[in-house]
Amino acid sequence: MSGSNAKTAAGNYFEDFRLDQEITHATPRTVTEGDASLYLALYGSRFVVNCAEPFARSMGYAKTPVDDLLAFHIVFGKTVPDVSLNAVANLGYAECRFLAPVYAGDTLSTASRVIGLKENSNGKTGTVYVRSTGINQRGETVIDYVRWVMVRKGNTDAVTPEPVVPELSDRVAPEDFALPAGLDASGFDATMSGSAHLWDDFSVGERIDHVDGMTIEEAEHMTATRLYQNTARVHFNQFSEKDGRFGRRIIYGGHIISLARAISFNGLANAFAITAINGGRHVAPCFAGDTVFAWSEVLETADTANPGIGALRLRTIATKDRSCADYPGPIDPGYDDGVILDLDYWVLMPKR
Repeated sequence: MSGSNAKTAAGNYFEDFRLDQEITHATPRTVTEGDASLYLALYGSRFVVNCAEPFARSMGYAKTPVDDLLAFHIVFGKTVPDVSLNAVANLGYAECRFLAPVYAGDTLSTASRVIGLKENSNGKTGTVYVRSTGINQRGETVIDYVRWVMVRKGNTDAVTPEPVVPELSDRVAPEDFALPAGLDASGFDATMSGSAHLWDDFSVGERIDHVDGMTIEEAEHMTATRLYQNTARVHFNQFSEKDGRFGRRIIYGGHIISLARAISFNGLANAFAITAINGGRHVAPCFAGDTVFAWSEVLETADTANPGIGALRLRTIATKDRSCADYPGPIDPGYDDGVILDLDYWVLMPKR
């Protein structure tokens, strides 16, 4: 086929980014109850606040909030055509705060600012750091986070700017949490939530093997990534990826985060919300057919501004084709074979 490609978007390459560049991403997305139901079907998440409206209302929510990670993935997906369409890999996250619940009927839009750029030594790729913000239809910020991604150069001879790597906090401080107004856990029903273990029952250094494993199906991953309107070709285009590093499509890293969170219900059922992500690393790629397991370590406990609710700082490790009972550890200074995700985040949990 001959003709012009002037009307189609090829995505930005590393040399197209500029420090402090502001990007308003296209296609605001109205979240529906269907989206929430499909998300539950894809991951089997059982956290009661996202499943039962009477329970959610009893805690002070206006109605059933959508899963925090569904909102995150939708906000993230908006950025892909502009930030990571030509990515080699998404490398990490930091300073992510969940600032307001998202409900069916809310419309989310996203904007990003480039806060760092660093060309890699091979001259073929570079790392782009962006701070992205998700905003609802009332102009309220619901999610704010930093991520960095390795992006191909379109022209390896292109002159690129001096490297700037932003200084990022290693944790979100508890005083910076944004708990929903009116949140009340005084009547929290631990029988309905699925576990008798509340915030007071967890201690720093404790490790929880979540036991269950989930095998990734190609159709599930494809459906999930389309649900978020994530257009990265490394997840969709086998025609191009057959000549890539792995010869096949890789699973979207956020899919692994959602699987690990859903698996963590067994042991952390009362962690009803994620309030912040301190950092995360996709340690190794994952593919359809891999079976994902997860375990968590309690890194820190903290009070919140709400006297009935505490926070747990967790480090959740996801592995593939290797149960966590078989994982020898320790995690540091390196990762054993089979580790695919290392996620550091804060969850909210009722106190006794």
